[in-house]
Amino acid sequence: MNPKKKNPTLAEIAKVAGVSLMTASRAVNNQPGVSAEKRDEILRIAEDMGYVANRVAQRLSGGRSKVIGVIAQLHSLYTSDLVLGIGSAARTVDYEMLVYSLSDTERRPPGAIIDLLRQIVDGVIVILPFQSDYLSQLMAADLPIVTIDEGQDLPFPKIVADNYQGARLAVEHLAQLGHSRIGFIGGNVMLESARDRARAFTDMQAQLGLDLDPALIVNGNFMQQGGFEAALELLRLPFPPTAIFAANDMSAIGAMSAIRVSGKTVPNDISIVGFDDVSVAEHVHPQLTTIRQPLAQMARSAVNTLMAMISGIDPPASRIVLPADLVIRESTMALQMRKQTAVAAVARS
Repeated sequence: MNPKKKNPTLAEIAKVAGVSLMTASRAVNNQPGVSAEKRDEILRIAEDMGYVANRVAQRLSGGRSKVIGVIAQLHSLYTSDLVLGIGSAARTVDYEMLVYSLSDTERRPPGAIIDLLRQIVDGVIVILPFQSDYLSQLMAADLPIVTIDEGQDLPFPKIVADNYQGARLAVEHLAQLGHSRIGFIGGNVMLESARDRARAFTDMQAQLGLDLDPALIVNGNFMQQGGFEAALELLRLPFPPTAIFAANDMSAIGAMSAIRVSGKTVPNDISIVGFDDVSVAEHVHPQLTTIRQPLAQMARSAVNTLMAMISGIDPPASRIVLPADLVIRESTMALQMRKQTAVAAVARS
Protein backbone atom coordinates (compact mmCIF):
# COMPACT_ATOMS: atom_id res chain seq x y z
CA MET A 1 0.00 0.00 0.00
CA ASN A 2 1.38 3.38 -0.95
CA PRO A 3 1.47 5.81 1.95
CA LYS A 4 -0.51 8.99 1.57
CA LYS A 5 1.41 11.88 0.11
CA LYS A 6 2.41 14.21 2.93
CA ASN A 7 1.39 17.83 2.65
CA PRO A 8 4.63 19.87 2.35
CA THR A 9 5.27 22.36 5.11
CA LEU A 10 5.58 26.08 4.61
CA ALA A 11 9.25 25.78 5.62
CA GLU A 12 9.82 23.35 2.74
CA ILE A 13 8.14 25.78 0.33
CA ALA A 14 10.39 28.57 1.60
CA LYS A 15 13.52 26.42 1.16
CA VAL A 16 12.72 25.55 -2.46
CA ALA A 17 11.82 29.18 -3.23
CA GLY A 18 15.00 30.43 -1.58
CA VAL A 19 13.19 32.79 0.76
CA SER A 20 12.66 33.13 4.50
CA LEU A 21 9.80 31.40 6.24
CA MET A 22 8.31 34.84 6.99
CA THR A 23 8.35 35.78 3.29
CA ALA A 24 6.70 32.50 2.30
CA SER A 25 4.04 33.01 4.96
CA ARG A 26 3.32 36.52 3.74
CA ALA A 27 3.00 35.27 0.17
CA VAL A 28 0.54 32.46 0.83
CA ASN A 29 -1.46 34.60 3.28
CA ASN A 30 -1.70 37.48 0.78
CA GLN A 31 -0.05 39.87 3.24
CA PRO A 32 2.02 42.94 2.29
CA GLY A 33 5.80 42.95 2.24
CA VAL A 34 6.32 40.70 -0.79
CA SER A 35 6.72 41.88 -4.37
CA ALA A 36 4.13 40.72 -6.89
CA GLU A 37 6.76 38.79 -8.85
CA LYS A 38 8.12 36.98 -5.80
CA ARG A 39 4.59 36.23 -4.53
CA ASP A 40 3.65 34.66 -7.88
CA GLU A 41 6.83 32.56 -7.84
CA ILE A 42 6.21 31.31 -4.28
CA LEU A 43 2.57 30.50 -5.03
CA ARG A 44 3.60 28.62 -8.18
CA ILE A 45 6.12 26.55 -6.22
CA ALA A 46 3.56 25.88 -3.50
CA GLU A 47 1.03 24.68 -6.07
CA ASP A 48 3.61 22.47 -7.81
CA MET A 49 4.53 20.88 -4.49
CA GLY A 50 0.89 20.27 -3.59
CA TYR A 51 0.87 22.63 -0.62
CA VAL A 52 -2.53 22.89 1.11
CA ALA A 53 -2.93 25.93 3.32
CA ASN A 54 -3.98 25.46 6.91
CA ARG A 55 -6.92 27.85 7.02
CA VAL A 56 -7.13 27.88 10.82
CA ALA A 57 -3.41 28.61 11.18
CA GLN A 58 -3.72 31.42 8.68
CA ARG A 59 -6.51 33.01 10.70
CA LEU A 60 -4.65 32.57 14.00
CA SER A 61 -1.51 34.16 12.56
CA GLY A 62 -3.45 37.26 11.53
CA GLY A 63 -3.64 36.32 7.87
CA ARG A 64 -6.65 35.59 5.70
CA SER A 65 -8.10 32.16 5.18
CA LYS A 66 -9.54 33.13 1.77
CA VAL A 67 -12.81 31.47 2.84
CA ILE A 68 -16.19 33.12 3.36
CA GLY A 69 -18.96 31.50 5.36
CA VAL A 70 -22.58 31.31 4.21
CA ILE A 71 -25.48 30.53 6.54
CA ALA A 72 -28.79 29.72 4.85
CA GLN A 73 -31.81 27.45 4.72
CA LEU A 74 -31.37 25.52 1.48
CA HIS A 75 -34.91 24.09 1.32
CA SER A 76 -35.96 26.73 -1.26
CA LEU A 77 -34.80 27.26 -4.83
CA TYR A 78 -34.53 30.98 -4.10
CA THR A 79 -31.90 30.35 -1.44
CA SER A 80 -30.13 27.65 -3.46
CA ASP A 81 -29.82 29.98 -6.46
CA LEU A 82 -28.40 32.71 -4.21
CA VAL A 83 -25.82 30.31 -2.73
CA LEU A 84 -24.72 29.24 -6.21
CA GLY A 85 -24.33 32.91 -7.13
CA ILE A 86 -22.29 33.61 -3.99
CA GLY A 87 -19.97 30.71 -4.78
CA SER A 88 -19.45 31.95 -8.33
CA ALA A 89 -18.79 35.52 -7.18
CA ALA A 90 -16.41 34.34 -4.45
CA ARG A 91 -14.30 32.39 -6.93
CA THR A 92 -13.81 35.49 -9.08
CA VAL A 93 -12.00 37.12 -6.14
CA ASP A 94 -10.02 33.97 -5.33
CA TYR A 95 -12.14 32.95 -2.34
CA GLU A 96 -13.77 29.68 -1.42
CA MET A 97 -17.18 29.26 0.22
CA LEU A 98 -18.12 27.26 3.32
CA VAL A 99 -21.90 26.74 3.60
CA TYR A 100 -23.86 25.83 6.69
CA SER A 101 -27.42 24.81 5.84
CA LEU A 102 -30.09 25.24 8.48
CA SER A 103 -32.80 22.60 8.47
CA ASP A 104 -36.48 23.48 8.18
CA THR A 105 -36.89 23.21 11.95
CA GLU A 106 -33.53 24.62 13.00
CA ARG A 107 -33.65 28.31 13.90
CA ARG A 108 -29.98 28.90 14.61
CA PRO A 109 -26.63 27.15 14.02
CA PRO A 110 -25.24 25.16 16.96
CA GLY A 111 -22.53 26.82 19.01
CA ALA A 112 -19.92 24.47 17.55
CA ILE A 113 -20.70 25.72 14.05
CA ILE A 114 -20.40 29.34 15.13
CA ASP A 115 -17.03 28.57 16.75
CA LEU A 116 -15.88 26.84 13.57
CA LEU A 117 -16.83 29.83 11.43
CA ARG A 118 -15.03 32.17 13.81
CA GLN A 119 -11.87 30.11 13.40
CA ILE A 120 -11.94 29.52 9.66
CA VAL A 121 -13.68 32.24 7.66
CA ASP A 122 -12.78 35.86 6.93
CA GLY A 123 -16.41 36.97 6.86
CA VAL A 124 -19.97 35.65 6.71
CA ILE A 125 -22.92 36.15 4.36
CA VAL A 126 -26.24 35.33 5.99
CA ILE A 127 -29.28 34.68 3.81
CA LEU A 128 -32.24 35.70 5.92
CA PRO A 129 -34.86 35.16 7.18
CA PHE A 130 -34.58 33.21 10.37
CA GLN A 131 -33.68 33.91 13.99
CA SER A 132 -30.49 35.96 13.85
CA ASP A 133 -29.63 36.98 17.40
CA TYR A 134 -26.63 34.63 17.36
CA LEU A 135 -24.95 36.92 14.81
CA SER A 136 -23.75 39.06 17.69
CA GLN A 137 -21.41 36.18 18.58
CA LEU A 138 -19.85 36.36 15.13
CA MET A 139 -19.68 40.14 15.30
CA ALA A 140 -17.94 39.91 18.69
CA ALA A 141 -15.27 37.81 16.99
CA ASP A 142 -14.63 40.80 14.71
CA LEU A 143 -16.01 38.95 11.68
CA PRO A 144 -17.54 41.10 8.92
CA ILE A 145 -21.17 40.15 8.25
CA VAL A 146 -23.43 40.93 5.28
CA THR A 147 -27.07 39.88 5.05
CA ILE A 148 -29.26 39.17 2.03
CA ASP A 149 -32.97 39.97 2.43
CA GLU A 150 -34.56 41.89 5.27
CA GLY A 151 -34.07 41.38 8.99
CA GLN A 152 -35.38 43.48 11.83
CA ASP A 153 -32.93 45.88 13.49
CA LEU A 154 -29.80 44.09 12.33
CA PRO A 155 -26.68 46.32 12.38
CA PHE A 156 -25.21 44.76 9.25
CA PRO A 157 -25.17 45.81 5.60
CA LYS A 158 -28.08 44.19 3.77
CA ILE A 159 -28.68 43.42 0.10
CA VAL A 160 -32.33 43.36 -0.94
CA ALA A 161 -34.52 43.45 -4.04
CA ASP A 162 -37.25 46.07 -4.39
CA ASN A 163 -40.12 43.83 -3.32
CA TYR A 164 -42.71 46.60 -3.26
CA GLN A 165 -42.03 47.90 -6.76
CA GLY A 166 -41.73 44.38 -8.16
CA ALA A 167 -45.17 43.44 -6.83
CA ARG A 168 -46.64 46.62 -8.31
CA LEU A 169 -45.29 45.55 -11.71
CA ALA A 170 -47.02 42.15 -11.36
CA VAL A 171 -50.43 43.65 -10.62
CA GLU A 172 -50.03 46.31 -13.30
CA HIS A 173 -49.20 43.63 -15.88
CA LEU A 174 -52.35 41.67 -15.11
CA ALA A 175 -54.48 44.81 -15.11
CA GLN A 176 -53.09 45.80 -18.51
CA LEU A 177 -54.17 42.38 -19.78
CA GLY A 178 -57.73 43.25 -18.80
CA HIS A 179 -57.96 41.36 -15.49
CA SER A 180 -59.85 43.20 -12.77
CA ARG A 181 -60.60 40.30 -10.42
CA ILE A 182 -57.12 39.22 -9.35
CA GLY A 183 -56.38 36.76 -6.56
CA PHE A 184 -53.32 37.16 -4.35
CA ILE A 185 -51.45 34.29 -2.68
CA GLY A 186 -49.38 35.90 0.06
CA GLY A 187 -46.20 34.74 1.75
CA ASN A 188 -45.05 34.39 5.34
CA VAL A 189 -46.39 37.52 7.01
CA MET A 190 -43.53 37.42 9.54
CA LEU A 191 -41.20 38.48 6.72
CA GLU A 192 -40.81 42.03 5.54
CA SER A 193 -40.52 40.95 1.91
CA ALA A 194 -43.93 39.24 2.13
CA ARG A 195 -45.48 42.28 3.78
CA ASP A 196 -44.07 44.59 1.09
CA ARG A 197 -45.52 42.44 -1.69
CA ALA A 198 -48.93 42.27 0.01
CA ARG A 199 -48.95 46.04 0.57
CA ALA A 200 -48.10 46.66 -3.09
CA PHE A 201 -50.94 44.35 -4.16
CA THR A 202 -53.57 46.24 -2.16
CA ASP A 203 -52.12 49.64 -3.09
CA MET A 204 -52.27 48.81 -6.80
CA GLN A 205 -55.82 47.46 -6.49
CA ALA A 206 -56.94 50.80 -5.09
CA GLN A 207 -54.88 52.82 -7.56
CA LEU A 208 -56.16 50.93 -10.59
CA GLY A 209 -59.75 50.57 -9.38
CA LEU A 210 -59.63 46.76 -9.22
CA ASP A 211 -61.95 44.47 -7.25
CA LEU A 212 -61.17 44.91 -3.54
CA ASP A 213 -62.90 41.71 -2.42
CA PRO A 214 -61.00 40.49 0.72
CA ALA A 215 -61.80 36.89 -0.24
CA LEU A 216 -59.31 37.25 -3.09
CA ILE A 217 -56.41 37.43 -0.62
CA VAL A 218 -55.21 34.11 0.81
CA ASN A 219 -51.94 32.89 2.31
CA GLY A 220 -49.57 30.36 0.79
CA ASN A 221 -46.62 30.83 3.20
CA PHE A 222 -44.13 30.92 0.30
CA MET A 223 -44.49 27.11 -0.08
CA GLN A 224 -45.51 25.03 -3.09
CA GLN A 225 -48.10 23.09 -1.07
CA GLY A 226 -49.35 26.36 0.41
CA GLY A 227 -49.79 27.78 -3.07
CA PHE A 228 -51.69 24.67 -4.13
CA GLU A 229 -54.12 24.90 -1.21
CA ALA A 230 -54.52 28.67 -1.53
CA ALA A 231 -55.37 28.38 -5.23
CA LEU A 232 -58.00 25.73 -4.51
CA GLU A 233 -59.56 28.14 -2.02
CA LEU A 234 -59.65 30.88 -4.65
CA LEU A 235 -61.11 28.54 -7.25
CA ARG A 236 -63.95 27.60 -4.88
CA LEU A 237 -65.17 31.21 -4.65
CA PRO A 238 -68.60 31.92 -6.20
CA PHE A 239 -66.78 34.31 -8.53
CA PRO A 240 -63.21 33.02 -8.83
CA PRO A 241 -60.43 35.31 -10.07
CA THR A 242 -59.41 35.41 -13.71
CA ALA A 243 -55.77 35.87 -12.67
CA ILE A 244 -53.58 35.12 -9.64
CA PHE A 245 -50.47 36.89 -8.40
CA ALA A 246 -48.47 34.59 -6.10
CA ALA A 247 -45.91 36.14 -3.75
CA ASN A 248 -43.18 33.74 -4.88
CA ASP A 249 -42.53 31.29 -7.70
CA MET A 250 -42.94 28.13 -5.63
CA SER A 251 -46.44 29.08 -4.49
CA ALA A 252 -47.20 30.08 -8.09
CA ILE A 253 -46.11 26.62 -9.27
CA GLY A 254 -48.30 25.07 -6.57
CA ALA A 255 -51.21 27.20 -7.79
CA MET A 256 -50.66 26.00 -11.37
CA SER A 257 -50.95 22.41 -10.16
CA ALA A 258 -54.21 23.21 -8.36
CA ILE A 259 -55.61 24.80 -11.49
CA ARG A 260 -54.79 21.66 -13.50
CA VAL A 261 -56.33 19.40 -10.83
CA SER A 262 -59.48 21.53 -11.04
CA GLY A 263 -59.77 20.78 -14.75
CA LYS A 264 -58.69 24.25 -15.86
CA THR A 265 -55.65 25.45 -17.74
CA VAL A 266 -53.06 28.22 -17.48
CA PRO A 267 -53.36 30.76 -19.01
CA ASN A 268 -56.52 29.91 -20.99
CA ASP A 269 -58.67 29.87 -17.85
CA ILE A 270 -56.51 31.66 -15.29
CA SER A 271 -53.35 33.74 -15.70
CA ILE A 272 -50.55 33.32 -13.14
CA VAL A 273 -47.66 35.60 -12.12
CA GLY A 274 -44.97 34.58 -9.60
CA PHE A 275 -42.11 36.38 -7.89
CA ASP A 276 -38.35 35.59 -7.72
CA ASP A 277 -37.57 34.03 -11.13
CA VAL A 278 -35.87 31.00 -9.66
CA SER A 279 -34.14 28.66 -12.09
CA VAL A 280 -37.16 26.36 -12.50
CA ALA A 281 -39.54 29.19 -13.49
CA GLU A 282 -38.76 28.94 -17.20
CA HIS A 283 -38.83 25.14 -17.20
CA VAL A 284 -42.37 24.54 -15.92
CA HIS A 285 -45.24 24.28 -18.39
CA PRO A 286 -46.39 26.79 -19.25
CA GLN A 287 -43.31 28.87 -18.55
CA LEU A 288 -43.98 31.16 -15.61
CA THR A 289 -44.41 34.90 -15.97
CA THR A 290 -42.74 36.31 -12.89
CA ILE A 291 -40.98 39.18 -11.18
CA ARG A 292 -37.24 38.65 -11.40
CA GLN A 293 -35.21 39.27 -8.31
CA PRO A 294 -31.65 39.89 -9.58
CA LEU A 295 -30.32 36.91 -7.62
CA ALA A 296 -26.91 36.79 -9.34
CA GLN A 297 -26.46 40.54 -8.89
CA MET A 298 -27.56 40.29 -5.25
CA ALA A 299 -24.98 37.55 -4.68
CA ARG A 300 -22.21 39.58 -6.35
CA SER A 301 -23.15 42.68 -4.37
CA ALA A 302 -23.05 40.71 -1.11
CA VAL A 303 -19.62 39.26 -1.92
CA ASN A 304 -18.22 42.63 -3.05
CA THR A 305 -19.54 44.33 0.09
CA LEU A 306 -18.03 41.61 2.27
CA MET A 307 -14.67 41.85 0.47
CA ALA A 308 -14.59 45.59 1.13
CA MET A 309 -15.31 45.01 4.83
CA ILE A 310 -12.61 42.31 5.04
CA SER A 311 -10.17 44.86 3.60
CA GLY A 312 -11.19 47.39 6.24
CA ILE A 313 -13.32 49.54 3.94
CA ASP A 314 -16.72 50.72 5.13
CA PRO A 315 -19.63 49.41 3.00
CA PRO A 316 -21.05 51.96 0.54
CA ALA A 317 -24.48 51.84 2.19
CA SER A 318 -26.22 50.08 5.07
CA ARG A 319 -28.98 48.90 2.72
CA ILE A 320 -28.47 48.23 -0.99
CA VAL A 321 -31.76 47.91 -2.90
CA LEU A 322 -31.63 46.35 -6.37
CA PRO A 323 -34.49 46.64 -8.89
CA ALA A 324 -36.89 43.78 -9.64
CA ASP A 325 -38.14 43.36 -13.22
CA LEU A 326 -41.15 41.80 -14.90
CA VAL A 327 -40.37 38.75 -17.04
CA ILE A 328 -43.27 37.90 -19.35
CA ARG A 329 -43.51 34.25 -20.38
CA GLU A 330 -46.42 31.94 -21.18
CA SER A 331 -48.52 31.84 -18.00
CA THR A 332 -50.38 35.12 -18.60
CA MET A 333 -52.86 36.03 -21.32
CA ALA A 334 -55.05 39.02 -22.13
CA LEU A 335 -58.59 38.49 -20.86
CA GLN A 336 -60.07 39.46 -24.24
CA MET A 337 -57.85 36.93 -26.00
CA ARG A 338 -58.98 34.27 -23.55
CA LYS A 339 -62.60 34.98 -24.37
CA GLN A 340 -61.87 34.81 -28.09
CA THR A 341 -60.10 31.48 -27.60
CA ALA A 342 -63.11 30.11 -25.69
CA VAL A 343 -65.51 31.25 -28.41
CA ALA A 344 -63.35 29.62 -31.08
CA ALA A 345 -63.25 26.37 -29.10
CA VAL A 346 -67.04 26.33 -28.81
CA ALA A 347 -67.36 27.00 -32.55
CA ARG A 348 -65.03 24.11 -33.36
CA SER A 349 -67.07 21.75 -31.19
